[in-house]
Amino acid sequence: MSLTTGELSYTAPAGTVDVKTRKSAEDTGGRGADRAERSRPGDRSGALRAAVFGVNDGLVSNTALVMGFAGSGLSGTAVLFAGVAGLLAGAFSMAAGEYISMRSQREAYEREIAVAADQLRADPGAQEAELARVYRDKGLDADDARHVATTIMRDHDTALNTMVREELGLDPDQLGSPWSAALSSLASFTGGALMAVLPYLFLSGTAALLLAIALAGSALFAVGGVIGLLNGRSPLVSGARQLFVGALAAAAVYGIGHVIGARVT
Repeated sequence: MSLTTGELSYTAPAGTVDVKTRKSAEDTGGRGADRAERSRPGDRSGALRAAVFGVNDGLVSNTALVMGFAGSGLSGTAVLFAGVAGLLAGAFSMAAGEYISMRSQREAYEREIAVAADQLRADPGAQEAELARVYRDKGLDADDARHVATTIMRDHDTALNTMVREELGLDPDQLGSPWSAALSSLASFTGGALMAVLPYLFLSGTAALLLAIALAGSALFAVGGVIGLLNGRSPLVSGARQLFVGALAAAAVYGIGHVIGARVT
């Protein structure tokens, strides 16, 4: 659907309606723009969020674990097995937690959509009035807002889709995939955790320890830099911060492991 009146234009892709107005930001003090920002669900799949947390947790937790066992004075084989066990336990626990979290979130969204559908069937007049109010908030005058809402309400599916997007701020086609989030978390944690384990597959003793520190430190700085870029901040500052926090955790566990190892032996 496409309607045009003076300075206002209305454009509706299949299954939904989007209203654009050049005067909405001025007449409503930016309310239309703010609502548009809130209505975008962003990364509903959760894959990026899971990947970032997965890599970070894998790097910090498994590097600290490996450092702790290395500090205790155990053999390279013992350190390797501890690192692999930490990798597997962490990766699968992260994946399971992410799956449950995303599944619960998706079910909550689906429930909201079902409630909206029930309300639309029970009282379409009230929902039409609510849509008209939404478009008035976007900057349309009362007659134009009423006209758009009336046009939308002629088709049930279009009305529901538009209500979900405009009132709930959800995209019905992007509610998030639990499996995508779980697999992303599994893979990213594994990738991060491998950094401290790889050297012990080929080396032992001090050589393996130093290489593990170098790999984990480089990965921590790189991940921090990427996060900084995504957040619009300095990658050097973010990378250094990430490296400092990870190194602090690894050093603390290494020291604890050294003390415990010395007492046990």
